Amino acid sequence: MQNSSLFCDELLENKLAHKYTGGKNQAGVIDMKNVAIKGKYTPNKKEKFLGKRMPVYRSMWERRFMIYCDRSESILEWDSESIHIPYVSPKDDRWHNYYPDFYIKYKDKNDQIIKALIEIKPHFQRKWDVNVAKWAACQKHCNEQNIEFKVLTERELF
Repeated sequence: MQNSSLFCDELLENKLAHKYTGGKNQAGVIDMKNVAIKGKYTPNKKEKFLGKRMPVYRSMWERRFMIYCDRSESILEWDSESIHIPYVSPKDDRWHNYYPDFYIKYKDKNDQIIKALIEIKPHFQRKWDVNVAKWAACQKHCNEQNIEFKVLTERELF
């Protein structure tokens, strides 16, 4: 799992043009209830979106990432929850399918074309056993397919 790249650098340079408006609790942790929403996003640049159905976001962070993918000239194509990756859940020791939040193909600042799978999660969920299992399976798949895998948290997005 790669934590930084030229793609993340672009996000960190505030090209998202959005700021987090939620609050923090007494411990200084971002209050997640201000982030949890669900809806369908209608891409403006339909030629960039690969899906056959309108993408569904399950958080404001995912929605903002969809807007970014739609507007950014460096994103050549994108899709939402379009790839499934089998993994064994530590909760029940059974096979399940993991659907990373996004597939993107983008051009980095050196004009290299990069394919990546993106997961958007709050930082505090990075160590959850089920997420670790999903992401290990995803990283293995990405290594085999020569695709980058990134987990973006509020630390990279905002």
